[in-house]
Amino acid sequence: MKNEPLENTIITLHCEGWPIRRLSRELRISRKRIRRVLVSNQTQRDTTPGEVIIAKKKRQSKLDPYRDTIAELLDKYPDITGQRVFEHLRERGYDGKTTIVRDYLGSIRKKGSKTPVRLTRTEPGQRAAHDWSDYNIRFTSTGKTEKVIFFSYILSYSRRQYIEVVDDKQQKTLLRALINTFIYFDGITREIKSDNQKACVDHWEMGQPVFNKKYLEFANWYMFKPLTITPCRPQENLKIERPFWYLERSFLNGREFRDRDDLKEQLRKWLTQVNDTRIHGTTKKRPIDMYIGEHPFLQPLPANHFDTSLVVQLVVNQESCVQWKGYLYVVPEQYMYEVCPVRITDDHLVVYSPSGEQLVTHPLAGADHPQRYVGAGEKTRKKPDLVITDVISRLEAFSPEMTGYIDQVKRHKPGSWRYHLKNLLALKVNYSVEDIMVAVRRAREYKVFDSGVVAGFLENNSEPRYSIKLSFKCNNNQGL
Repeated sequence: MKNEPLENTIITLHCEGWPIRRLSRELRISRKRIRRVLVSNQTQRDTTPGEVIIAKKKRQSKLDPYRDTIAELLDKYPDITGQRVFEHLRERGYDGKTTIVRDYLGSIRKKGSKTPVRLTRTEPGQRAAHDWSDYNIRFTSTGKTEKVIFFSYILSYSRRQYIEVVDDKQQKTLLRALINTFIYFDGITREIKSDNQKACVDHWEMGQPVFNKKYLEFANWYMFKPLTITPCRPQENLKIERPFWYLERSFLNGREFRDRDDLKEQLRKWLTQVNDTRIHGTTKKRPIDMYIGEHPFLQPLPANHFDTSLVVQLVVNQESCVQWKGYLYVVPEQYMYEVCPVRITDDHLVVYSPSGEQLVTHPLAGADHPQRYVGAGEKTRKKPDLVITDVISRLEAFSPEMTGYIDQVKRHKPGSWRYHLKNLLALKVNYSVEDIMVAVRRAREYKVFDSGVVAGFLENNSEPRYSIKLSFKCNNNQGL
């Protein structure tokens, strides 16, 4: 093993006049080794580095006799694994280890070169990009670490950025964040690029993205062309991915946040005081200065913004309420068991009749709402009940045949006919009137007047409400 301190001692003492014999005696090493050190040093001193290059000696390997065999295997099976090559060589007498085989395969196989990434140069007002990113942030007020979602939008020309803290990654949240972005920048680019998130892209077909219907409506409203990256090619969106790295390094790093409100407030200040005024690494200019030149090329905002409210169909339950996210919103009692359109905005819930007439508007209940019921004159514990005459009139509206069946239920269930009629009306929640009437005709045929049996027949033989009509296999000589 080479010992540089010892060699230096030999050389310096020999220069002082020590003979080789004395060096051998004092240093307790052989005279041959001393001569070898002195000759080697003198050779190196007399030879310039560019004249002689000492080739590295190649050691023999157990794999050398099998290199031709490996070449044949690779020609025949280009994708063969190292383990399979090792097994073939073992059959031919190879007694080495598999590590040598895998290292040799890695050295001779052609490694595919990566495709170079070239950022597309965009004109002012031409394109922007948006994306999400999740971070675990500890809040000092609670001492707990929570998941926080950031929405980011960047103008591709000026590199000016808008970042917002959001609650989730749903489409409604995305559209609301985009509207906030348009207001922040006071304009809209002609193209907006996203990744393949479900809020924007439904699927890919024939190599082309199929955008979500509502997202296309949103794009038409603000007159921009939606774009997306190619699947498995995240490098196409580097202009939005890289700024998240800067957010981590410049904003999240070395800061403490009391709660989410404090986080949002510090983020707003950082965007204008730091992110807008820094010198960008690519443009070598401040984003705010570049934005001043880009702003005239942005499309103007429309007079009215896109309606991002969610419209759903909810059933008015037996408490004369519609349920949304754990809270019950009061609806007029005459709409019990009806399916009503409900519009949910950022701060209100509006209930409409099946015909489209607005019935009632309630403030959207937050996490701090004291009661489960929402509405004027808070609900009491007593559940509302339908007037039996109203139940009969609504059942008779199904079909003229219901009048005869109602009379038979009254006659055969004298003590509980009201209960059974109300249950029959409640079936309208899940089944169409046509399906219910098929079940009632079946019940009359077999003289069955129990609402539970009718409900069981519907469950086994019908589709949910508003789907295809009821079809069933008639079993001869059998009842419901």
